[in-house]
Amino acid sequence: MKALHLKLLRDLWRLKGQALAIAVVIASGVMTLILSVTTLEALSSSRDRFYASHHFAEVFAGVKRAPLGLVERLQAIEGVNLIEPRVRAPVRLAVDGFDDPIRGLLSSIPDGRQPTLNRLQLVAGSLPEPGRDDQAVVSDAFAEAHRLGPGDEVEAIIDGRRTRLRLSGIALSPEHLYQAAPTDLMPDYRRYAVLWMNRRALANAYGMEGAFNDLTLSLQAGASVDAVIDALDLALARYGGTGAQTRHDQQSHRFIEEELAQQRLQATVLPTIFLAVSAFLLNVVMGRIIQTQREQLAVLKAFGYGDADLALHYGLLAGLIVLAGWALGVVLGAWAADALAGIYHAYFRFPEMHFRVPAWALGLSLLVAALAALTGTWHAVWRAVGRPPAEAMRPPAPHRFRRTWLERVLPAALLGSEGRMILRHLARHPAKASLSVIGIALSCGLLLMGAYQLDALDEMLDQQYGQVLRMDIELTFGEVTPARAAGELRHLPGVLAVETWRRVPATLVHGHREYRTSLLGMDAQPRLRQVLDADGTAQRLPAEGLMMTRFLAEELDAGVGDTLEVAIMEGQRRRLALPLVALVDEPLGVGAYLQRDTLNALMREGPAISGAWLLVDGDRQRALNEALWDMPRVSSIGLLSDAERGIRDYMDETILVVALVFVGLAGSIAFGVVYNNARVTFAERARELATLQVLGYSRGEVARILLGEIALLTLLAIPPGWAIGTLFSILLNQAFTNDLYRIPLVLTPRAFGVAAAGVLAASLVVGMLVLRRLGRLDMIRVLKAVE
Repeated sequence: MKALHLKLLRDLWRLKGQALAIAVVIASGVMTLILSVTTLEALSSSRDRFYASHHFAEVFAGVKRAPLGLVERLQAIEGVNLIEPRVRAPVRLAVDGFDDPIRGLLSSIPDGRQPTLNRLQLVAGSLPEPGRDDQAVVSDAFAEAHRLGPGDEVEAIIDGRRTRLRLSGIALSPEHLYQAAPTDLMPDYRRYAVLWMNRRALANAYGMEGAFNDLTLSLQAGASVDAVIDALDLALARYGGTGAQTRHDQQSHRFIEEELAQQRLQATVLPTIFLAVSAFLLNVVMGRIIQTQREQLAVLKAFGYGDADLALHYGLLAGLIVLAGWALGVVLGAWAADALAGIYHAYFRFPEMHFRVPAWALGLSLLVAALAALTGTWHAVWRAVGRPPAEAMRPPAPHRFRRTWLERVLPAALLGSEGRMILRHLARHPAKASLSVIGIALSCGLLLMGAYQLDALDEMLDQQYGQVLRMDIELTFGEVTPARAAGELRHLPGVLAVETWRRVPATLVHGHREYRTSLLGMDAQPRLRQVLDADGTAQRLPAEGLMMTRFLAEELDAGVGDTLEVAIMEGQRRRLALPLVALVDEPLGVGAYLQRDTLNALMREGPAISGAWLLVDGDRQRALNEALWDMPRVSSIGLLSDAERGIRDYMDETILVVALVFVGLAGSIAFGVVYNNARVTFAERARELATLQVLGYSRGEVARILLGEIALLTLLAIPPGWAIGTLFSILLNQAFTNDLYRIPLVLTPRAFGVAAAGVLAASLVVGMLVLRRLGRLDMIRVLKAVE
């Protein structure tokens, strides 16, 4: 074995603690990269395979009622490949042994056969038999939640009429990979179902004989999506078309796209942060390790070893540390990805989803880790090996003594001899002290960013379900209903308060930008569904004009006082010019709000409502559910407590788990930074510490000098660490802002406390380890003079 290789192994063993600390930091970055890339690959490949094999549609169009004969004309639109009309209807279900109301969506399929687009994958059973009007296929998630199988029956209300449906099969659909109710963010498989029936049976039950109310289309290669949508909207307008949309606006696909976007962001941002810290740490540690081996370097060069040999030697030292960290990161990343597989399967209903680490991800992570190592070590290595042997053999020149400005300001009795030694040592090495402070500050910043995620998610949900949505139940009517229905609702058992609302689909246009959403008409001063300003204060709706969520206004590049063009997609389909009079801040979704009476007037209709919000007595919930079951006009019943619970469960199982892992990784970085700084400082000052003990200082006094320096550097790093963490949190907040949700920028005292406590705890553990090493200090060896 070559002498340098033997030295390499001995150095690795001697520096095993420091090497492990650096490897853990590198493993943190590699783990986040492997986890994000593996998850991204599994979700995107599973989605693409299922979309392709089951012919997921590319364009969707809703309509009030259109004749089937129109389909032939629509097929002639340039760019249309396949087109399939269908009937879709809201449904309410009842399952034996389950008392809560169940919402659902019924879609038609050709009698006795698979649809051309959005084909079903049967998990059990079969499609409804031709000519049967009492059979249906149900989504697998709902069947699993209620332990239903082929042959079981459920009671249903379709268009106000009760019927019993026998389940012929259980299926998956590319259209409902993310199976959430239209007004919900998270799936609730016990209270929301998707079902498919023969087209003739559903058309008869829903009053759609010879007609359709929904279209799905696939496009020819190279077709202009915008041109096809414009042609569809024009053709369907007279039949009550509510606007065609692409996959991007289809609920299930949109949620999957947002999840993939988050994974892409995490695969880019988090590994970059961790590996940048790793490169910085390697640079500091390798530079100071090499500095402690000045004499060895000089002797090796004197014996004929060239600069390239020595550079390769130290490069291998760094490379082996990086390789160990990379291997650890790959193992941890694969383990975490496998653990996430079960969670994702619960929310994204793919037929199969394989979480395998792709080979290219292994190569990419190794390349990124190697670049971090190269960036962090090349300067320190070349600076060391380029020094002439005679200069390297000479001991470092003694530093010039001078009193620090703190010594001149603070009383001598306050500092004591140990305090003066600490301040003078740091003043003599300002670059080293600054680098140590920066390293600890970066770890503190990462801890703050992780703690911010935990606090921000809680704040987002508390605001949405504690201030904005204050109702217990949301009712949706199958058809627009006279406002006097509110009186009937007030007399139902357990109802404490009722507020009604009117929702109308619309396209908002400002300049060259447009956004499809809906207008929500409410009471002038809503109590159960509040609108909040930036300070969280409930606002009164204006008598004229619109209020709009700030995110939507920014998407339209509109400000208060601007006039928006509003194209209403219902009724007489009027085009209006309405002023934007105020902005509201809500964490979930986007919307435009105005008084319900004003919206009724704009629609040229009498007092009409689309639904109602109820505040109820929880002790009488069961009696209320039974009363609502007997109201055929109610097509959907949503329980807000269940929706909140679903979102919190999802956050706990995914985002909060990731945030906790992130905090753990940030804590490991804090330990690695502080530990390496303390170990290198100990190696550099071993001679001084031994000299002090020979001169009569007790081991406790010497320990106070060393530990005092560690504590001072840590305390100095906390304020800039908070500033770095605040910057990281702002960037993360902006990156995770979209029209589905906005995580608020909430930096609580607890988050700052967690960040400070993390680095202080790391310093405390490091201090205990250094004390052990101080007790084993060989004074005779370190006090030998350099000839």
